[in-house]
Amino acid sequence: MSKQMTFTLAIAVVLSALVPGVAGYLSARLEAIEAAERNLRALEARLDLREARDARPVSFPAGCLRTPPEQQLEQAPAIALEHGKHWPSDVSAWLSGLLREVESALQKD
Repeated sequence: MSKQMTFTLAIAVVLSALVPGVAGYLSARLEAIEAAERNLRALEARLDLREARDARPVSFPAGCLRTPPEQQLEQAPAIALEHGKHWPSDVSAWLSGLLREVESALQKD
């Protein structure tokens, strides 16, 4: 047997294994794509049914009721919450003067 004949037979053997394998792979991929497409269409149909069933009117037949305003809580100034600072000394002048008067009145007693 010549080298050319051996090479031709080797190529024929490789192609005889390769062609059916590639054909099987491609047909399996195509079948998987078709199955995924069918599943997607089924899920879309289920979603459309669910959206149609759960549809709600945008406006309500009755008017909206006014809710009473919430009670506003008085909050302490942030400076009163800081550590290491005394709140009364940082208050405006009229209040600190009032505090001095109260302290002096308490010390007299």
